[in-house]
Amino acid sequence: MTEDWLAVCRAATEDVRGVLRDLPTRTEREPVVGDGVGGDETTAVDAAAEKVILERLRAIDGATIVSEEVGILQGDGPLRVVVDPIDGSLNAKRGIPFFSISIAVAEGETMDDVVFGYVHDFGSEEEWTAVRGGGARLNGEPLGDLRPKEEIEILSFEATLTSSVAEKAAQMVGVAYRLRIMGSLALSLCHLAAGRVDAVCSLKAARSVDIAAAQLLVKEQGLAIDLPEEPPFGAAPLDIEGRSRVVAAATPEVASELFAALSR
Repeated sequence: MTEDWLAVCRAATEDVRGVLRDLPTRTEREPVVGDGVGGDETTAVDAAAEKVILERLRAIDGATIVSEEVGILQGDGPLRVVVDPIDGSLNAKRGIPFFSISIAVAEGETMDDVVFGYVHDFGSEEEWTAVRGGGARLNGEPLGDLRPKEEIEILSFEATLTSSVAEKAAQMVGVAYRLRIMGSLALSLCHLAAGRVDAVCSLKAARSVDIAAAQLLVKEQGLAIDLPEEPPFGAAPLDIEGRSRVVAAATPEVASELFAALSR
């Protein structure tokens, strides 16, 4: 089953790569063509990427598909596929090489039901995967035992406006030594799983499509991730409506300290 899903995800990645070739610059990528189900503006590159992925995923018999722009396409089987065709849309629109495709496969309707996660970085071409109970991998190799530091040297802020950063950065003094703002929540969580950053937090509420795949890498590495505004994490619905800020770190204690600082 894992190999089958990996093949589907890799094919979907190539579908999106074709879209990026067809829409090579900001001029083609950023025009607004509508509004997504979640209320955000849908740009040309978002719509085109979702279109080609849905064409592929609809061929999976009985699967329910949850996607950022169209919402939920209900199937009659137990599988649920949660997809963000482009996580880091602003980077993608502007040609900044830090954005990804994120696909999670679940055997039910909650975060605990996710059994396979796939994230592909279109900038570095790194492929991140996880299987529930089977570990996390980078380019097919186990991530290993390198963990984030419990004393946060690098904290990744995600889903940010300048005003949000200005408001919250001062509260990180004494909690985190340095900040990074990279622009893809899914990829930042993957980097946490690999020990490249020490903690991740979103400054605005995230949805399941943003984190469903990457959170499995974090959990398979034995790290902590929480939706502190909508606990418990494992019961979070795989839909478009549920939203909460996300915190993730080496341990639950570090994650709690981080959220407490954000909430001051």
